Amino acid sequence: MFVGNAQLTEAIHALRSGCETPTTYVEDCRDRVEAIEDDICALVPEANRWERLQRQTREREANSRSDPTSRPPLYGIPVGIKDIFRVDGMPTRAGSDLPLSALAGRESVAWHRLREAGAIPFGKTVTTEFAYFDPGPTRNPHDANRTPGGSSSGSAALVAAGGCPLALGTQTIGSVIRPAAFCGIVGFKPTFGRIPIDGVIPLSPSLDHVGFFTQTIADAALPAAILCDNWRTLPDPVERPTLGVPADAYLNQAGETGQSHFERHLNDLSDSGYSVIKTDLFADIGGINSRHNRLMAAEAALVHQENEWYPAYQDRYAEKTRDLIEEGREVSIKEVAAGRADRANLRTELRTKMAETDIDVWISPAAPGPAPKGIDSTGDPIMNLPWTNAGVPTVTLPVDQTDAGLPLGLQCAAAPNADEELLGWATTLADDLGTITE
Repeated sequence: MFVGNAQLTEAIHALRSGCETPTTYVEDCRDRVEAIEDDICALVPEANRWERLQRQTREREANSRSDPTSRPPLYGIPVGIKDIFRVDGMPTRAGSDLPLSALAGRESVAWHRLREAGAIPFGKTVTTEFAYFDPGPTRNPHDANRTPGGSSSGSAALVAAGGCPLALGTQTIGSVIRPAAFCGIVGFKPTFGRIPIDGVIPLSPSLDHVGFFTQTIADAALPAAILCDNWRTLPDPVERPTLGVPADAYLNQAGETGQSHFERHLNDLSDSGYSVIKTDLFADIGGINSRHNRLMAAEAALVHQENEWYPAYQDRYAEKTRDLIEEGREVSIKEVAAGRADRANLRTELRTKMAETDIDVWISPAAPGPAPKGIDSTGDPIMNLPWTNAGVPTVTLPVDQTDAGLPLGLQCAAAPNADEELLGWATTLADDLGTITE
């Protein structure tokens, strides 16, 4: 195991108070990365990484104000950046063999917001090719013979191993929530569109979400407030939320281990005084899955055609990505329109169900089970798909592990634009269930 401590709130306090400098903190991160990177391969190789970081941290220190309380909120915090986010001065490869010039463009809004808040780019993190299913070399810090999940593989593994306290990812099916579960950390995917996707290499514009990883739920609030549009500061919840459980047709997609641990969570929460309501939400999960995947394939084909990537460089694509694009080229415009409309219908169904039953938070397994063996696959995102399709805020809580010590996550979701409430309720749930990162 290569799991290390790199909690964001602790780092923020140390850096803003002056107890530690950005230079010394990054040196600490360097020590941890050099101890584990050969084993987990979370970072995209970069020549002169440490010289660049030393220069940037010294510039940050030189420009900092003498009054620590006036320093920006993420002063000196190193951030891992999934290699589909464009960052000025850094190449973007998107896990592909395409020429760097083909993928160049304006810096991503998400990274720009973090940089303006004082953060420093620690490095690009490994992604599957174009954020789909062809995996990179990254391995799970809890067991290097297992996948960390995808497509935000490197970001999740880097945070879990203590390489840095915050990393950006994206989710089109389950690429934040699932790797967070496999790696035993927190992954947060806000409501669709609350973090602008501008400057990120798209997979499916109707489904792509920006998200991020931290080690604890307490660490998630500040980056959420910086990244999300119109973030509201709310008081801590004083009452436990009412919990909703989707239909058995959806839950039965999880494996035996995932289902048994989830049932134990339900019993523990009921015993702790939570109201748990079982519903028929996602009873048509087969149809939801099919429509989502067809829409994603169609939009991926359009993206790669309109940018002239696929026509020019088809022979450089991995087989899995080519198959996705070729499937998408066969999807009719009528089917694309229906797929987009179905997203709105599912969101309405979810809202209606919550209003009828006074449900505050939906809970479910964050993945079918623990991270599977091997790195030729990134695992199944099936448990995350309907929440992504509906575009609702979702968070992974690392609340459990198998007898072999492999992490298992609890997936929590809320109504659209209830991101702030979700993080508050997730904190309550984490306190009552305990987390494996404590």
